[in-house]
Amino acid sequence: MTAADPVTTEVVRNFVTACAEDMNAALWRSAYSAVIYEGRDSAVALLDSKGNMLGQSTGVPLFIGAIDACVHHVMDYYGEDIRPGDVFIMNDSYLQGTHLHDVTAIGPIFHGERLVGFGAARAHWSDIGAIDPGSTMGSTSIYHEGLRLGPTRIISAGKPIREWYDHLRLNTRLPKCSIGDLNAQIAAIKTGQRRLGQLLDRIGPDVYDAACQNIFEQARELDRKAIAELNEGTFYREGCLDDDGFGDEPIKVAVTLTIKGEEMVIDLAGTSGPVAGSVNCGAVQTVSLLRLAYKSMINPDRAITGGSFETMKVKIPDECVFNAREPAACEWYFTGLGLLADLMISCISEAMPERATAAHYGDSMVSAYFAVDSERGSWIAIEPTAGGWGARADGDGEDALINLVNGSFRNMSAEIYETKFPVRVERFAFNPDSGGPGRWRGGCGVIRVFKMLEDCHGALWFDRSVTTAWGLAGGSSGRGPANCITFPDGSVERPLKMRARPLPAGTIVETTTGGGGGYGDPMARPCENVQVDVRRGFVSREEAAKQYGVHFNDDLTVDGARSLPRSA
Repeated sequence: MTAADPVTTEVVRNFVTACAEDMNAALWRSAYSAVIYEGRDSAVALLDSKGNMLGQSTGVPLFIGAIDACVHHVMDYYGEDIRPGDVFIMNDSYLQGTHLHDVTAIGPIFHGERLVGFGAARAHWSDIGAIDPGSTMGSTSIYHEGLRLGPTRIISAGKPIREWYDHLRLNTRLPKCSIGDLNAQIAAIKTGQRRLGQLLDRIGPDVYDAACQNIFEQARELDRKAIAELNEGTFYREGCLDDDGFGDEPIKVAVTLTIKGEEMVIDLAGTSGPVAGSVNCGAVQTVSLLRLAYKSMINPDRAITGGSFETMKVKIPDECVFNAREPAACEWYFTGLGLLADLMISCISEAMPERATAAHYGDSMVSAYFAVDSERGSWIAIEPTAGGWGARADGDGEDALINLVNGSFRNMSAEIYETKFPVRVERFAFNPDSGGPGRWRGGCGVIRVFKMLEDCHGALWFDRSVTTAWGLAGGSSGRGPANCITFPDGSVERPLKMRARPLPAGTIVETTTGGGGGYGDPMARPCENVQVDVRRGFVSREEAAKQYGVHFNDDLTVDGARSLPRSA
């Protein structure tokens, strides 16, 4: 059997990661939709011939742990009928776990006649033909949410299948963008094929396969060692989503984590069953989220590979909001995943207190504005919003950072927003006092104010006002989200969730995201740290006095006579 020495293994490890970064660059530079080339709502991966993860790039980390499942679906469906030059796409919520907007493109990689791997690129298409443009907040069935595709060959032996391209064009309000984004995904796959081919020409497929096996085994060994070093025990956490977008009943999310020896078992028993609204999530994506939460705490400096997570077992009840079955609506599948991540991390924090982390603001907090067949043509502006992250055992939480499930997703700059859409960004600022007080302060959320310059429609989806970001070790919870819509006639509405509705020109929409939980006793926070927070606008003078017992003079120097002494 061919072997790969340690040096070659490291070359392969770094090469496949660099290859994935090149693939992502090709995707971002070629995409038509701003949500991809500006927001980076995408992920790419390089996998081996059996569909095991090898190389990945920055992007939406939630996608990474589920892309291998898509490759396996293609392999199972097409079997031996996979040829050089083929490209397959799929978006079925029950197979890949996400909503239908997330289209995964997959292409085999051959070296000569030998299948050596796969390249994959997932990206959010701006419109997939749902009952509302962009992402609908009103679905109660998968059949409301747009075109649904199982594994589908879109290019056969290098030749595009015309009828499938026509079918895609006919089922989206933005055909130019959708086909352009698909071609960008194909460009990413071809980049991976070309780059990997360069390596295989140098070392050959046998040495490459041997290096891959070394990489997988190293990942297994590191995970086993890390789990064995954790405190053993059973840890439980629960919380609630606000609602499913239709009723006002909170949706319970429960996590039981058991650590014994080199194994970690995660059980979601006690979590609410399927709901009428669109927060149901496919099991594949649920497992991917739990892997992400695990990875954020366990060996976070090592890349995910096909050898990762073998120490982690997941149990999901059949009747569960995180185990969506047809015809459950899944458009906002990621709403519950943000809370699930926080609960999982809190459980792990008990087993490794040196890395304990308070909860973050959690939800993606999505705002969307759009018009169909307006004077500008059809346009859709949609993106998540940053918020505050939880403080940790040795530092403050991050301010204005996108939530865990979205990773490298970025808010569009005001300049891009105002250039591409008839919307003016009136304000983008930190949300003061939103971070939970503590020895280490929770991160602050943000305030964004938009003015509609033309008649259009708007939609909102904000959660985590019921279970806000909790603190740890005596730290307080962060504040939750809030929205305010002021119409030209002076009327005001404050919805957290709102299905597409008309917004006349001149309407002002103010969205506010929550902050992260604090860590430790607020009275132990040094006065000088509170002073910096006040000067930077993270904490108001009133809250500094109320929460931290620190008072200030008019010039913002600390009033030592009125301020309370610091605790140990």
